[in-house]
Parts: sequence; structure tokens; C-alpha cells
Amino acid sequence: MRSIIRTRRPRRTARITAGVVGGVVLALAVPAVAGAHVSVSPDELVAGDHGVLTFSFAHGCESSPTTSLRVTMPEGLTSVAPTADGDWSIDVERGDDGLVSAVTYTAVAPVPTDLRGAVGMAVGLDESSPETLVFPVVQTCVEGSTEWTQLAEEGEDPHSLDAPAPVVTVTAAGEHGGHGAGEAAEAGDAIADAASDPAPLLLGAGGLVAGLAALVVSVLAYRRRA
Repeated sequence: MRSIIRTRRPRRTARITAGVVGGVVLALAVPAVAGAHVSVSPDELVAGDHGVLTFSFAHGCESSPTTSLRVTMPEGLTSVAPTADGDWSIDVERGDDGLVSAVTYTAVAPVPTDLRGAVGMAVGLDESSPETLVFPVVQTCVEGSTEWTQLAEEGEDPHSLDAPAPVVTVTAAGEHGGHGAGEAAEAGDAIADAASDPAPLLLGAGGLVAGLAALVVSVLAYRRRA
């Protein structure tokens, strides 16, 4: 009898672990899927300063791999220098004033829908840069394309848009007291964004509840059979 009990305990432990892990994975995965779009980081720069922007995506056009990203430059930039990357070829377009007007990054190999892709560029701002810089992005895939160009209206939640454009907020020099305060502000914005869009949180909570329920069932089954 003792040998049977010793054999079954690891299986019960495995079921308990699987229940908890399954719930946690679901809780983490659902918000990630719900928030999938082309994003820019950082989403805040200081007027008159320089910064490196990274545009990233974690999906294609439905089930089709990504082949290129075309990023249009807003007014208010004094310089644009795309980041050289062996995974992308780069084509730069310039306006009549000689400034960069758009940059197209073409993937050397199409980026699968289950992998994250990212491109970057260094940008310079002047003191008169507008408070909001909008970077419309056209994501082209092997089949189809998506135009990330939508802007939220006054009082509208940006997360409710189907294809929001990446947006960078420009702050006055010294407004946030340096990089440390800026990072704290970004963390606060992330929390506020999560609170403004309850659906991913609710779905994530459902995953945790499912994991806890599996744990309770496994423990009860263990006690009954012990």
C-alpha cells in the first residue's frame, strides 16, 4: 500500500502544479494579446532634446507575416537617423526641405506572426516641437496590410481604436525633473492605461481564478484519496 501512495503523490502534485501554472499563463497571455498593436518606445520626449525611438510589433496582418514598416515623420523633428539593422533594409524619403519625411524598413525575411519585430531611429526635436508627435505606420505583409493611423478624439480611449497610430508626447525641458521622474511617469501611465481598459484585466483575473479552482479541486481529490 505504501508503494502505491508514493507512486500517486507525484501525479497529484503534477496536477496541482499544472492547474496553477495554467491559470497564471492564461492571465498573462490574454492581456498581451488584447494589447497587440504597433507601439513606440519611449512615448515621451523632451522639447529641444534627442532620443532613440523603437517601433515594435508582435503580430502580422491576421495570419500573414510582416514584410515592411513605413513610418511617416511628423512636423517638429529637426533630424532623423534610422538605426542600421542586419534584419532590415532601409529606404529614406526626403521632402523639399531636405528633411526626412518617411522611412521604410523592409525585412530581409518576413517576420512570422508569432515573433516580435522592432525597428529604430534617432530623432531630434527643437524647442517649438508640438506637444504631440504622431507617427503613422503602414505595416505591409505577405498578404494584406494594416494602416496604423487612427487618432483618438477628445475624451476617447485610444485603446478602443482598431489601428491606433504610435504617438509621442513632447514635454518642456525640466518639466518632469529628469530621467528618474520621467520613468516614474511612464510607469504611472502604464498603470493608468491598464485601468482604463478593464477587459484584459478581467480576462486575466479569470485565468487566475481558473488556476486557483484547479488547485482547490486537486487538493480536495488528494485529501479524499489519502
